[in-house]
Amino acid sequence: MSVLRVGNASGFYGDRFSAMREMLTDGPLDVLTGDYLAELTMLILGRDRLKDPGAGYARTFLRQLEECLGLAHERGVRIVANAGGLNPAGLADAVRTLAGRLGIPVRVAHVEGDDLTAAHPGTLAAHAYLGGFGIAACLRAGADVVVTGRVTDAALVTGPAAAHFGWGPAEYDRLAGAVVAGHLLECGAQATGGNYAFFQDGDVRRPGFPLAELHADGTSVLTKHDGTGGFVDVGTVTAQLLYETGGARYAGPDVTTRLDTVRLGQDGPDRVRVEGVRGEAPPPTLKVGLNRLGGFRNEVAFVLTGLDVEAKAALVRDQMEPVLGKVSDVRWDLVRTDRPDAPTEETASALLRLVVRDADQQVVGRALSGAAIELALASHPGFHVLAPPGKGAPYGVFEAAHVPQGTVAHVAVLHDGRRVSVPAAQDTAVLHAVPEPPLPEPLPPGPVRRAPLGLVAGARSGDKGGDANVGVWARTDDAWRWLAHELTADRFRELIPEARDLPVTRHPLPNLRALNFVVEGILGEGVAAQARFDPQAKALGEWLRARHLDIPEALL
Repeated sequence: MSVLRVGNASGFYGDRFSAMREMLTDGPLDVLTGDYLAELTMLILGRDRLKDPGAGYARTFLRQLEECLGLAHERGVRIVANAGGLNPAGLADAVRTLAGRLGIPVRVAHVEGDDLTAAHPGTLAAHAYLGGFGIAACLRAGADVVVTGRVTDAALVTGPAAAHFGWGPAEYDRLAGAVVAGHLLECGAQATGGNYAFFQDGDVRRPGFPLAELHADGTSVLTKHDGTGGFVDVGTVTAQLLYETGGARYAGPDVTTRLDTVRLGQDGPDRVRVEGVRGEAPPPTLKVGLNRLGGFRNEVAFVLTGLDVEAKAALVRDQMEPVLGKVSDVRWDLVRTDRPDAPTEETASALLRLVVRDADQQVVGRALSGAAIELALASHPGFHVLAPPGKGAPYGVFEAAHVPQGTVAHVAVLHDGRRVSVPAAQDTAVLHAVPEPPLPEPLPPGPVRRAPLGLVAGARSGDKGGDANVGVWARTDDAWRWLAHELTADRFRELIPEARDLPVTRHPLPNLRALNFVVEGILGEGVAAQARFDPQAKALGEWLRARHLDIPEALL
């Protein structure tokens, strides 16, 4: 069958607004997807729904369709997006209303059944991660636009691929290939040079959005439209493939994808071939994301300028101590951004950051704010803060749970109103870790030089609940021979002191010349809790690349 061209126009709620129009006008497409959901987004939409029961979906998507629905219809491009969030039926109705107002004859369908909030009292939103076969059912019945709630990010691609090629639920290798393509597309410009360790290899001032050319056997080519910014090479694709993953088995509701079987190869300028992907039966359970309000949070950053920074920090902490006694969670961080004999006041200053969290808004609100501001004329010389603390804002907590696949009512609501139940996976397999693969021969001994890891390796990091992953890859075979033996889990803990007392698991992926590290608990209760300076671990990989090791001179 023909190649299926699937593009992406959104990697998160708030991504480039013009991307939908750009993807529809810059080159040929069959399906345009949009990923609007993340763990934090579900909490935001849950709070929206508290204020308005008719809300709960990504309104940006509707505004984009107002500009682009006619264009998609003219070009025969189907649109599949998870912008339905907590209210996919409401968004589907809104799209129909919009299409009617614009006079565009489109068939709109949606997928539901992921909402398990009623079964989890005390949560603001509880949603199962569904697979792609509900989307496939909608498309097979003729839908032009399909909106979903919480499906896996890759389902936005596996669904269209299954519909187009006629795949069944047991065609694991083909489905796994589509999962990899979906994972590569889901974060938009991250696959085309955005957020890339070696960003200076190309012009990434305005990267284009990616597309995948999928084939019936599950292989694909990751590329972008001609003339758009950014670049696509084995490195940018490797970086995105490692993003927010864990071990060699990447579990999903339709298939468990073996990341250790993925083979990447440059297939021309801005084209990377993805092949060799193997799949296995999915696990017997579905992941459920639980979002709840955790309490209230406040923050203040005290500026410490010039001499005696440590003593100034100690004075502020002592002065704030009486009011902090009632707070359940207090965190102080002294960030030494100052330098001796600095040429500017800013570079002569350090930041003392105070973050407080408590179930009682009063405790972290006015009591804290008042105590901090009252120090304005009664503390260390040069006292000021970056911004006045507020009254305390609510924060969220994310947890993951699992439920048996058969207990979730996955339903495709077709454009004509018919409801089609999507059966759970019939064959399943409990997830087990893959035995560690053989490593390459180490480099022979030779002279070394103290240098940053990032001179010979790239990295990309991200969050999954309270855990973080850091994918590290080598650019050459010799660098891989060194990296595979040098960067152990223990060495990782030495280089990242925050991880010294935390479980760190290393997953080698030799086909990619990569190591994937999972650090459990480093993000506390997840991004919405904002317990860490970098709450989504976005820059954890860049910190690792900046750490110095003894690197063989032959690699430098």
